[in-house]
Amino acid sequence: MSTRLVPVVIASLACAFGTLAQVQMASLGNANSSHIFPPSSTYRFPSGEKLTYSVQWHMLNAGVVAILMQRSGSREHLTSTADSAGLCLKTANACLLKGGSESRATSGAIADVLRRAIADVGLPADAVQLVAGGRDLTRGLLRRDDAIDVVIARGGEALKRTILAESRIPVVKHFEGICHVYVDRRADLDMAERIVLNAKVQRPSVCNAIENLLVHHDVAEEFVPRVVRALEAEGVEVRGCAATVRLAPSVRLADESDWATEYLDKILSVKVVESLDEALDFIARYGSGLADAIVTEDYSAASRFVAAVDSAAVFVNASTRFTDGGEFGFGAEIGISTNRLHARGPMGLRELTTYKYVVLGSGQVRA
Repeated sequence: MSTRLVPVVIASLACAFGTLAQVQMASLGNANSSHIFPPSSTYRFPSGEKLTYSVQWHMLNAGVVAILMQRSGSREHLTSTADSAGLCLKTANACLLKGGSESRATSGAIADVLRRAIADVGLPADAVQLVAGGRDLTRGLLRRDDAIDVVIARGGEALKRTILAESRIPVVKHFEGICHVYVDRRADLDMAERIVLNAKVQRPSVCNAIENLLVHHDVAEEFVPRVVRALEAEGVEVRGCAATVRLAPSVRLADESDWATEYLDKILSVKVVESLDEALDFIARYGSGLADAIVTEDYSAASRFVAAVDSAAVFVNASTRFTDGGEFGFGAEIGISTNRLHARGPMGLRELTTYKYVVLGSGQVRA
């Protein structure tokens, strides 16, 4: 790893941008984001003495971000190179980008353009560095907790599991998207069909496309045959439980592995469930915590689903395909985190920052 990527690069970035908290307040549209308490307050000590103090919350850069990608030269991989560098630069972070070998030349060309542009505006070009190498290099990076502050893992499941197992550095993981749509007993079935088709067919190769469709028993007889016909008309291979096969004989009988598979293709598994409870249990067992949706006109069912489903994004009467930084109004994203801490869901500018408390006193000491 380059020895040029040192704290002075981070410091020069921060100086070039000015106070990062001010930059972030402007970028994120929150003029009060630097204060967790009012700018100044008066505190009465037990002795009766009054002193003015200020407790401030300052947003700042995370530091050096290593982004490890493995997308086999896909468009998503290549745009990630530019998006990742741009987001890191705007938040005054330095970034190390490591992509798959298949896209090394293209990623290198993108990185070279970015570095020249960064240098042209007077910022340190070394704020963006492309790292080339195999698994040994990746393992070496994961041990550099003295130089790297956070790792963002994007790519195949084997890569992510390796990173989680071997990293000494905090990892933000973008795990697989085994997403669900549950069609409730009180669903608008026309709406449900539109949502299912969009969530599976519009772009099946992405993580926020659905892999499992759950249908309540009370509407299955009407809904399953029609949605299977609509899916098959779009070229989708449908696999299903025994009840689904009875209602739509063209469906292939699913096995246990189908429920836990991220197909990233025009393949969908369908299961008929007896209740909302069964649907919630199914999602808890097979879901990956990225995005899940319910279609229902029942407010209490929707509220229960939202409260019970432990995913980064939960939808009521909308497609899981909206799980995206751009669709949420965040702008470009660096990935969709399935972490519980510190970032969850689409990761934009705010998720590439950390914070510190600044206390301005007038002589206070703690008794």
